Amino acid sequence: MIDKDCIFCKIGAHEIGTKVVYENDYVIAFDDMEPLMPVHTLIIPKEHYANIGDNVPEETLGKVFAAVREVAAIKGLDNGYRLLINTGEDASQSVPHFHVHVLGGGWMPRPNDQDWGPNATNAAELGYK
Repeated sequence: MIDKDCIFCKIGAHEIGTKVVYENDYVIAFDDMEPLMPVHTLIIPKEHYANIGDNVPEETLGKVFAAVREVAAIKGLDNGYRLLINTGEDASQSVPHFHVHVLGGGWMPRPNDQDWGPNATNAAELGYK
């Protein structure tokens, strides 16, 4: 199913132009318009799912994550990359279409507690040493 009002569905259907990095019958990967890193590519299923909790079939999840390997190879991310999935308002999901961010092209720090705001719980509070 495709949502005619969804910008990512329109990208997947080639109704909106973008820099396609990788594509097959099930997924499309394209560079983010406002990159956070030298490499910032989004991978989406061509079928519409609002987020990863929206009963995305396992087969679709597999195809999305198989595309991660392809994108990493195309982008030359031999030294590593980070995957990010924002799900829902609390996670700042800005487009209601399941997608994976592939970030790389440089060193990325691990987020520390102060980056997460006032609701963060640190490892010590959870009993980790």
